[in-house]
Amino acid sequence: MLQVCLNGTRGPGDCAGVPMSPESLAESAARAVAAGAGEVRVHPRTPCGSTSLSPRVLGPVLEAVRAAVGGGVRIATAVTAEPDAGRRVERIRSWTVLPDLVSVDWHEPGAEEAAEALLARGIGVEAGLWAGTDGAERFARSALAPGVRRILVKVPHPSAGGDAERAARSFLSGMGPPAGTAVLLHGEGPGAWPVLRLAGRLGLGARIGLEDTLLLPDGTAARSNAELVAAARVASGPRPPEPEG
Repeated sequence: MLQVCLNGTRGPGDCAGVPMSPESLAESAARAVAAGAGEVRVHPRTPCGSTSLSPRVLGPVLEAVRAAVGGGVRIATAVTAEPDAGRRVERIRSWTVLPDLVSVDWHEPGAEEAAEALLARGIGVEAGLWAGTDGAERFARSALAPGVRRILVKVPHPSAGGDAERAARSFLSGMGPPAGTAVLLHGEGPGAWPVLRLAGRLGLGARIGLEDTLLLPDGTAARSNAELVAAARVASGPRPPEPEG
């Protein structure tokens, strides 16, 4: 499975191809899916460009993107969208249009409360576990762990090149996810492409998009999410299996 992450906290100042409005997100999602993405991750934005979990912002984005791609729309509850943990739960309870899956970064304050509110509404939860944080340890102790639909493993910048792959391997080996839980692995910045290739070799879900990197594998600037997805399909194509041991 290849996920496209359309924007994150980036804006047009980072790359002209970063979508912001519901209409531009829908168009970018449709082109990325046509290029080979299996699902879409979006960060809804206010007219002034801030990420938001407000139902008035989230609803139009979900409706527009779903109309363009038919489903598979994911969002995140990161502190960048709502720093106050209590307010975040209030936002979740106020949604009138529901996302298909919501990522909760387990190292952030209020992660358990956000996940509990999502599950109470019947919304699938993806546990975001970042290398270099205590998220994996906190998740392992959580009573909610068996109820998550998927684990998102992130190897944050500034890990680069072989370092990112090494960090990803080390984190995965010590993670111990609940049996049968799917894993999506990704990096960012200089580590985005090495980690994506590793995900392909390990048979894990992968992701790419302007949220994670502005560059193609050859170092040239990407013009769109669809261009990154097309490159990812090539980069994560059939490869020899990982050696045992």
